[in-house]
Amino acid sequence: MWSPQPGPQADAIAADWCPELFFGGARGGGKSDYLLGDFLQDVPKYGGAWRGILFRRTYEPELKEILLRSQELYPQTGATWHEKDKTWRWPNGAFLRLQYLEREQDASRYQGQQFTWIGWDELTQWPSDVAYRMMFACLRSAAGVATKRVRGAGNPGGPGHQWVKGRFIDPAPRGFELINDGPWERIFIPSRVQDNAILMASDPDYAARLQGAGSAELVRAWLEGDWSVVSGAYFPEWSPDRHVVEPFEIPQHWARFRSMDWGSARPFSVGWHAVSDGSDSRFPRGALIRYREWYGMKPGSPNVGLKLTAEAVAQGIREREPERVGMGVADPAIFAEDGGPSIAQRMAGAGVLWRRADNKRVPGAGAMGGWDAVRARLVGEDGKPMLYVFSTCRDLIRTLPALQHDTLRPEDVDTDGEDHAADELRYACMSRPWVPAVKKADVVQISDYGRNKRKAGVDWRVA
Repeated sequence: MWSPQPGPQADAIAADWCPELFFGGARGGGKSDYLLGDFLQDVPKYGGAWRGILFRRTYEPELKEILLRSQELYPQTGATWHEKDKTWRWPNGAFLRLQYLEREQDASRYQGQQFTWIGWDELTQWPSDVAYRMMFACLRSAAGVATKRVRGAGNPGGPGHQWVKGRFIDPAPRGFELINDGPWERIFIPSRVQDNAILMASDPDYAARLQGAGSAELVRAWLEGDWSVVSGAYFPEWSPDRHVVEPFEIPQHWARFRSMDWGSARPFSVGWHAVSDGSDSRFPRGALIRYREWYGMKPGSPNVGLKLTAEAVAQGIREREPERVGMGVADPAIFAEDGGPSIAQRMAGAGVLWRRADNKRVPGAGAMGGWDAVRARLVGEDGKPMLYVFSTCRDLIRTLPALQHDTLRPEDVDTDGEDHAADELRYACMSRPWVPAVKKADVVQISDYGRNKRKAGVDWRVA
């Protein structure tokens, strides 16, 4: 009634012995069919002991899309759909729930329940791995099911691009290689649109349409499953070749300062910056050079903080700061007093002083927003950026290019993503405002344009 297509889809189905598997890459690679088929294969074998749950992040349209596909496949196998609890049930007692899990804390609703199969469709849509890891506790069986497993599928891009890439792709970029650095083995099996022979036969123009879907980076991500590019990136201006430099000895007379985005349950980020005076021809006068960072992330857990006290963070800053640094700028939230000394006051008591950062994220009332300040420095002037990052600042380099647009407020960053180092960089850029110089030729051209329009009786300002 259903069988996997030869190639990666069949390989992924056959890997039922592996506790954790991620299948995907390109669009049209047969990912949703794989998840539905992978659960289905053990329905006859285990019967009522085979209990599954399949997540999408939202109901409309994501969960509804995979529900429609399941309604084409599952009734042929004797399954019946129960709308009230969104569950497919088979005559032998096996069942598969289709659920949406929008927020991390929603995973707590399932604690205490038992599943032998847990699936995640479009895994990169979850900004962090918190909910994904929480559900590990639900993967168990009193009946001794031997092939209990977690299965995920997705494309490059999305708010969770970085953590999925770090968990499955970075350790084995070409896939088909066991990763064994945790409590159990996991594997990445890549798929491309060309591997979906059924789609290619029924819709031979699909790949060509993808070619015209957007930027070259977007096409590479969608068509080739290229995880080195990020579709929908908030800062497409970022380029490792232009902005990342190898560490060098910064002249002592250059001004230096630090910036901080506070976090406890989430990572905090502290960055140290120098301001070029133009004496080094590689860096224009006024350019920022980020030469050090401290990112408070729990090892191996992206977007999870260290939960250090304000005093411990201040001590860590002093230990990492042997040079003379001017007063830093920090997240205004640290100055809030709630029945006791603020975080800023506690850090000042430990010898680390801050002033409030300008926290405007997007433009308003004629003022430049913080993200525009970062973007302007990334673009720079006359082919030279006004922002450079030492190659040792790995967490900014890792997270900045992965930031996505907020779906409800496209001019802002999706704050569900790992934006802590970027926020801290934003504070730094706003504390040293820079805008490209207006060239005289441009002013003359604009003036001529207005004069000509007025001669023609047209209000050139409206035109």
